[in-house]
Amino acid sequence: MTADALTADIRQTLSQARIVPQTLPDCGGLQLYLLAADFPQDALSPTEMHAALHEPAYWIFCWASGLALARKILREPDLVRGRKVLDFGAGSGVVACAAALAGAREVVACDIDRASLLACRANAGLNGVTVRLADDFFALTEDFDLVLAADVLYDKANHGFLDDFLARAPEVLVADSRVKNLQVPPYELV
Repeated sequence: MTADALTADIRQTLSQARIVPQTLPDCGGLQLYLLAADFPQDALSPTEMHAALHEPAYWIFCWASGLALARKILREPDLVRGRKVLDFGAGSGVVACAAALAGAREVVACDIDRASLLACRANAGLNGVTVRLADDFFALTEDFDLVLAADVLYDKANHGFLDDFLARAPEVLVADSRVKNLQVPPYELV
């Protein structure tokens, strides 16, 4: 999958959108296919505005907490090296790609959004790494050494996943800038 294929996919809802490869700052050359910085050049139609609000394409951006977690992994590769890692709510796949680049034994990018999984596959290819894709966390039967989750606690209902993560892996790293005071034992602020 290439920038052209991802552009064709996103243009089904955002007619002016263009996906381009972008090198992330302070990530050792890690690249992602993301929405071009010059979007939009004209006003969105009511249909496009509705789609953007009600069916957001989260994968077209590199969200702040995902970027922060990717940077942490790349700066501290021992967090993932040789380990089986799950990136929950993978979006663009930035965390999954960082884990693979840092030497994880196996990386699974999990997201319920079909387009996000296409972006994860494309971004893994762009970075020359292998990432397995999964569309249903609860359908995965294996255990992991580490669960990574970034920018997934925006909805309080998603906090229930925190217990599910611990049932699947002895270690979990969660990054989410929108949660200022998470008090869910045994999670600790790092």
